[in-house]
Amino acid sequence: MELRTNQHSVFRLNYHLIMCIKYRREVLNAEISEYLREIFVKISNSYNITLVEWEHDKDHVHCLFEAHPKSELSKFINAYKSASSRLVKKAFPELKNSLWKDSFWSQSFCLMTVGGAPLSVVKEYIQTQGQPK
Repeated sequence: MELRTNQHSVFRLNYHLIMCIKYRREVLNAEISEYLREIFVKISNSYNITLVEWEHDKDHVHCLFEAHPKSELSKFINAYKSASSRLVKKAFPELKNSLWKDSFWSQSFCLMTVGGAPLSVVKEYIQTQGQPK
């Protein structure tokens, strides 16, 4: 296992994040997902976060990312959801027809540390999202 270092610590912090579309509306496709992924990468740089894996289903996205011990995860997630909601609705105005009110993301999210399962298993799970079982 490869460890990361900084001036005062050694660490390996991996997280699995799941974010759902408001009301579980099935609005995601490859183009919208890629746009959301690009926003994630752009914003994550400011929070010492590195995206490892990204995939979507019709109504949610899965992200596997690495973070720094000083990363403020809840602030990052809120900043990402706020900015991406505004930007994706501007880039894809047809989304407003499928959503109620102004929200794109559900207010809640699921964030789990990844450590019990090998990363390869989590990556495979994320990569197979949206595919027929």
